[in-house]
Amino acid sequence: MKNLVIVSISLMFTSISFAQKLKKNEIPLKVKTAFENKYPTLKVKKWEKENMNYEASFEIKEKECSLLIDTTGKILETELEIEMNSLPENMKEYLSKNYPKQKINETAKITDSKGTITYEAEIKGKDLIFDVNGNFIK
Repeated sequence: MKNLVIVSISLMFTSISFAQKLKKNEIPLKVKTAFENKYPTLKVKKWEKENMNYEASFEIKEKECSLLIDTTGKILETELEIEMNSLPENMKEYLSKNYPKQKINETAKITDSKGTITYEAEIKGKDLIFDVNGNFIK
């Protein structure tokens, strides 16, 4: 019984730490307006809350995209799905050397509010981040 309680509590805290799916009516007006101003013709497929921010997931030309927006309506970052061949060479070399035979689930280009570009590769649920030149960051 004690183990069941521990597992239940662990699962509860784990689920709280991940993004929470939201309904459109749960999104603050400033956040919705920020998305609509940036992409007036696109529809949000899914809203999630990440910590105190909101993530809008959508598609552009069949590519997965997302915006991270704070409660004031400021766009913090834009994430655009990209193909492996669009990644910087240093990043491709790092991935093939350090993760041989590992399936890369997703690759993306991330641009923050200051215009700084980073790249992301997801392998086994873990996000690897690289700078604009393809050098490993974390």
